[in-house]
Amino acid sequence: MLAPTPAAAQSYAFSSVQIEGLNAIEASTVMSYLGFGRGETVSAAELNDAYKRLAGSGLFADVTVVPRGSTLVVKVQEFPLISRINIEGNRRLKDDQLLAMLQSKPRYVYNPEVAAQDAETIAQAYADQGRLAATVKPVIIRRPNNRVDLVFEVSEGKNSEIERLNFTGNRAFSDSRLRRVIASKQAGLLRFLISADTFDPARVEFDKKLLKDFYASRGYIDMDVVAVTSRVTPQQDGYFVSYEIREGQKFSFGQLDAVSEVEGIDAAAFRSMINLRPGTAYNPALVDRVSQRMEKRLGDMGYDFVRVDPRITRNDRDGTLDITFAIVKGPRVVVERIDIEGNTTTLDRVVRQQFTTVEGDPFNPREIRAAAERIRALGYFSNVDVQSRQGTAPDNVIIDVNVEEQGTGSFAIGGTYALGLGIGLSASFSDTNFLGRGQYFSLRASAGVGVRNYSFAFAEPFLFGQDLRLGINANYNTTSWQSGLFDTWSANLQPSLEFPASETLRLRGYAGVSGANIMNYTGGSRTMLAEQARGRQIGGLVGAGFSYDSRRTGLDSSTFYVGRGAVEVGGLGADGQYVKATGLVNVTSLVFHETVTLSATVEGGAIQPVAGAGTRITDRFMMSPDQVLGFAPYGMGPRDRAGVALGGNYYAAGRLEAKFPLGLPEEYGINGGLFAMAGSVWGLDSSPAWVDDTMHLRASVGAAIHWDTPIGPLRFSYAFPVMKQSSDVVQNFGLSLSTSF
Repeated sequence: MLAPTPAAAQSYAFSSVQIEGLNAIEASTVMSYLGFGRGETVSAAELNDAYKRLAGSGLFADVTVVPRGSTLVVKVQEFPLISRINIEGNRRLKDDQLLAMLQSKPRYVYNPEVAAQDAETIAQAYADQGRLAATVKPVIIRRPNNRVDLVFEVSEGKNSEIERLNFTGNRAFSDSRLRRVIASKQAGLLRFLISADTFDPARVEFDKKLLKDFYASRGYIDMDVVAVTSRVTPQQDGYFVSYEIREGQKFSFGQLDAVSEVEGIDAAAFRSMINLRPGTAYNPALVDRVSQRMEKRLGDMGYDFVRVDPRITRNDRDGTLDITFAIVKGPRVVVERIDIEGNTTTLDRVVRQQFTTVEGDPFNPREIRAAAERIRALGYFSNVDVQSRQGTAPDNVIIDVNVEEQGTGSFAIGGTYALGLGIGLSASFSDTNFLGRGQYFSLRASAGVGVRNYSFAFAEPFLFGQDLRLGINANYNTTSWQSGLFDTWSANLQPSLEFPASETLRLRGYAGVSGANIMNYTGGSRTMLAEQARGRQIGGLVGAGFSYDSRRTGLDSSTFYVGRGAVEVGGLGADGQYVKATGLVNVTSLVFHETVTLSATVEGGAIQPVAGAGTRITDRFMMSPDQVLGFAPYGMGPRDRAGVALGGNYYAAGRLEAKFPLGLPEEYGINGGLFAMAGSVWGLDSSPAWVDDTMHLRASVGAAIHWDTPIGPLRFSYAFPVMKQSSDVVQNFGLSLSTSF
């Protein structure tokens, strides 16, 4: 390659420019890069700059600029044009995803530097998915007429997994407890099904925030993640990640009070709203909730620009924090608008419904933070960023909501097995954000030995733009009970409306229609013959219920409470009307530095005929093995001479369960368990002398292995009944999906 050599005071004036080697590129393009025209005086330095512009244009593989008297000779060798671009060897990422990232394009000039950058871009896309060993090589295949095909050869490599997550400096909580807090996970037995075990530096910052929030909610306000280090494994296929923690001192609530600095507001009326207890672990989220309730009360009283400022006095000696909730005047700033971006599928209104603040309302940073948490809790988005910025006027604020959507639908085909019920097959489709409207939609079908179940569910969580949930549930089931002695079918259609009564309590009203039939009975039970003779029964029902869950506040607590109950009037229009009531209460607590989970559950129900022919076996309660382990399906309760389990009009059950680590790597998701359970089913409308329908308590104790799998928490159990009746059917071993609250 020849280029002009700068010389002092040397200059040129070219009457003509001779360009050689052009094929697809116009001469005017070359002249534009030269930057001067014919007849212009050009210094040696300017000529050298013109050469550099041509060589750096990315259009030519080689450039030579040679002055020949009054003629400037420019010789170029064009890069070829790209006919097409292919990507080979990629399985994890689709062609469409990768092609959209590239700067190289078909029918554009090929540039090896740009192709190399594109290769790095593809490799980075794999690195973002934890495949740091992925390599990408750009290759060209020459075609006639100075054209090439550009091929990116991809070697995906293996996932760069997190082989081990370690913590140092943690004394209050074990490594295993902290591993359950963060989003990153160790590679385990089911690593091929789990994406969170891949190393992602961006996830580390999120993990640090989760750790800080966890410690802060338990009183460790000074906790800090001092450093996070990552070290490549000797095999170069994974990472050892270590979090260095400084826990600091644990604080509890001290003295609590409220004061007012706004004329006309009496602080005494707000002191009763401070539902915090001195001596309990400090939790900033609880302080925020008290402040929110006070500000809502102030808004209802007509004070729009008044805020509650929690003022904290630290007492290091006794480890307490005194809090004074000060009612003060806030800045007169209003929300100009709420801008939502990134929601390609989800409708704007689904996001906007999570805000209690609308355009024109006073700006309240605490309410905006709470709305951001509600948007994250929807589960529709992989990332949610809510920020405020200056509006078009000094007293206006614009709220920017940026989201990244993630998949919310799932289709599953699988199998199940339960002792006493045999093998089953199931298929389901569900979407928690159906058509981007925030609606829930589900279709399920399952079949086992003598059992067929079909169900449909739909829910609109914000009916008429209010916190009013419309639900529609329908199901159809057929069964062959008691070793084929008889068959049944049952169907139910039940619309419902649910609304909040408080932060933790929701009420529900429902109505619908249900039907059932008993067929093909081949035994000698007069009771069953009489119930079968009643034929198909279809009747209306109405009911009301409630559900309580202390976790609805969004607080991360080591103890939570769940309760639900319902009262129903059914059989309307059938040959027997009834009133049915059911209820359940559960308390779950993490103890021993939150390594052991203790759970206590009490449930029960009663169905009482009020008119007509009374209850049938399809109406009465049947105790399942999960309610009292150690007994088979339909294994307890009243039976007739033929051994048919008749069920009962009443049932009650109680369970005490403990789940604890077994010392295995927690990424395996395997824990041990101990349990004690008791319960009974009893009571018929009327019973022959040979049917014992009195209440007999059954009880069992045992041990279990809990395995958290992608299909749900499996429980392998061995139960030993310590109280039973001679007619009961015992089932010591159990395998089922365990119940979680």
